[in-house]
Amino acid sequence: MSTIADPIAAGLARGWQVVDASTLRADTHYEADVVIIGTGAGGGVSAEVLSQAGLKVLLIEEGPLPLGRDFRLLESDAYPQLYQACAARQTQDKAITILQGRAVGGSTTVNWTSSFRTPPGTLAVWHERYDLPLTEAEMRPWFEQIETRLSIHDWPEAPNANNAVLARGAQQLGISHGRIRRNVKGCWNLGYCGMGCPTHAKQSMLVTTIPAALDAGARLLTRCRAWRLNLTAGEVSGLECQALDSAGLRANGVRITVRARHYVLAGGAINTPALLLRSRLPDASGRLGKRTFLHPTVLSAALFAERVDAWHGAPQTVYSDHFLHTQEIDGPLGYKLETPPVHPLLASVTLTGLGESHAALMRQMPHLHVMLALLRDGFHVDSQGGEVSLDDDGHARLAYSLNDPLWEAARRAWLSMAELQFAAGARQVLPIHEDAVPYRSWPDAREAIRQLPLEILRARWVSAHVMGGAMMGKDASRGVVNADGACWGMRNLSVLDGSVFPTSIGANPQLSVYALALRNATKLAQTLGHG
Repeated sequence: MSTIADPIAAGLARGWQVVDASTLRADTHYEADVVIIGTGAGGGVSAEVLSQAGLKVLLIEEGPLPLGRDFRLLESDAYPQLYQACAARQTQDKAITILQGRAVGGSTTVNWTSSFRTPPGTLAVWHERYDLPLTEAEMRPWFEQIETRLSIHDWPEAPNANNAVLARGAQQLGISHGRIRRNVKGCWNLGYCGMGCPTHAKQSMLVTTIPAALDAGARLLTRCRAWRLNLTAGEVSGLECQALDSAGLRANGVRITVRARHYVLAGGAINTPALLLRSRLPDASGRLGKRTFLHPTVLSAALFAERVDAWHGAPQTVYSDHFLHTQEIDGPLGYKLETPPVHPLLASVTLTGLGESHAALMRQMPHLHVMLALLRDGFHVDSQGGEVSLDDDGHARLAYSLNDPLWEAARRAWLSMAELQFAAGARQVLPIHEDAVPYRSWPDAREAIRQLPLEILRARWVSAHVMGGAMMGKDASRGVVNADGACWGMRNLSVLDGSVFPTSIGANPQLSVYALALRNATKLAQTLGHG
């Protein structure tokens, strides 16, 4: 690994303007044309567009700036350093565990590279139900441009054994399936994408748009938490930030203030609404923090006679949308099937069972396959998502109720995944539910799944996709921002991340964030350039 050129180290050697706020010993003030809060999919794209338009850009990031040598492919290193809450962020009732990145590049630094355009059905609902101009024709050129920029293309290699299970089972059952496009260049096919890419093949914001912005003169503050916008007479007059400690977790007492012509929020669909709530943003729509969607996800494990080695090879290359199309988009919740990688730490805290039964399952990890079902929330009338609010200390919390439509879809998903895994040749299938045991036949699994109690903390729910909370609306009574990301009632405030989505995407959302941020940042650059 030491022979691989590190673009981050090279940029720092060239003189990038990067300050680790944990090293500051006195209160500090910055000024810029544009301050961007967050460096993930939305913030990274926006930074490149705005800085290359000649604007003085300041980036604020809560996490660290990792070098290639920091990606040691160890879960014990990656989760505390690169994820929110050490990869253990949870909903308020602890029913759903949420994986979100917390480093320069955000979740794009640690995701599994799956790249889907916003499904046409989702865009149609946004256009018809929410009167938004984001049609398939409107978004197509932005998708094409960002796909070229980030090397998003069909994965040319054969699926690893883990993903081949999904393809084989779908083929046996006559279920439609396809290959997942990936944002990679020169991928080594290691399979440890969730711990950061040591070869810099993953075309995350960390190695693409952020370096381009810094080369264009942007400045970057790391380990810096944006805390409050100062709002005066319909505009933002300043930003208050907290320098964090070296672990990037707690405020160290140093205050940072920022003044800019324009403020861009791109901290993600939990942190962005929380910042707006702390800032007491006037919200005529009453929707700030609400309609927060997760693609709530349930899991099914299976044991095969042959080795699966689910930690090795490109992590997600096969999917099936069959169960997204078996009912109307606003009917019973549909779900997308994918196959996650399996690494020991996350597996141990996700798999069910206690004591010897859990240990026995972990000992069989080389033969273990896991499938997931991403539920498409936000379309059914009773799928209103969750709500971001603030705790007594002003930090974000997310309440998300698992109601009857979600549980009904979960049971269908467990059944679909179990049947598919048995069709692919599984010897045993284990729905990830505390009351389930490994089943040796499809009839046994089917009967047992139909009887599983639908209760939180007994069924295991996870998510890696947080959307909504500052939704787009045609006017101030229907949303927090407009379709261009401009905040209603604020002359110099925009939101350019996934919090603006009025529903979930129904697919892995990174490419949707990229394309919409590219569209809206380009418009913003034109506006500010004329200002």
